[in-house]
Amino acid sequence: MVPPAADGPLAEPQGTNGSFPPQQDGRTIGRMQVIVPSGPVAGDPRRLSEVRALAVGAFLIAGATLLAWLVLATGFLGQFTPSGRASTAQLVVGALAWGLGLIAPAVLGLLGVLRVGSAVGRIRARRHRVTPAVRAAGGISDDYAVATLVRLPDGSRVLPEVVVGPFGAAVIEELPPARAVVSRGARSWEVRVADGQIRRIDHPLERASRDAERVRAWFSGEDADHVVKVYAAVVGTDPVVVRSASCAYIAPDQVAAWIASLPPQRSFDADRRDRVIRLVRAAL
Repeated sequence: MVPPAADGPLAEPQGTNGSFPPQQDGRTIGRMQVIVPSGPVAGDPRRLSEVRALAVGAFLIAGATLLAWLVLATGFLGQFTPSGRASTAQLVVGALAWGLGLIAPAVLGLLGVLRVGSAVGRIRARRHRVTPAVRAAGGISDDYAVATLVRLPDGSRVLPEVVVGPFGAAVIEELPPARAVVSRGARSWEVRVADGQIRRIDHPLERASRDAERVRAWFSGEDADHVVKVYAAVVGTDPVVVRSASCAYIAPDQVAAWIASLPPQRSFDADRRDRVIRLVRAAL
């Protein structure tokens, strides 16, 4: 959910996309706790794709090595070298065998190296990727904590980041890169993923709203006597996208200001906040 229009700064959003205005009053939200996974996140589809690419690349490299050994070390191609006066058919077969024997290992090896290199590049890029709230952490106090790559208990989703603070919690996600977006629909988008295939995804704002509901149900299930308010926001600069009733749409430089604008939840005291932070940490 997002704060209702009557609750504060979000009542008069600026900009054509209805996003939250940049913070102007000099408030800081300085040393937010940042919680990151210590290793790969189980169930993350990106990790599965990377493991698959590494396996295929390793298989291709192994196949190239085996073929090269057959060609260079065993004299396997010698049987395709005609002796004496060769017929046309023998010459053609010999030429094809030698051509494939010399070219195939190089092609397979190159494909394998490209696959492995692409997977390693994606892994390194993901490990070094800074999410919006983490990027804004220097201006956010230690009353707040942000956790990245949070796996929901049911395994249905790995959330990019969840912020926990006096207001409750917030799910913050990002629009897909503009260069990867093939089409934008009212309910779903089509995006080009890392392997070049086009995949249909839920509208980013609707997906973030549903993720916030999942988090709210998760936290409430752990404390039946208390409901944690959970907000949703999507970060991006696409002028076509506008905020919805259940999800804010903010620019990258508005993240800290948006978090600071969320009204404190009186019943969400320090003890409950620490409990939720421990819960989130255990899910990494």
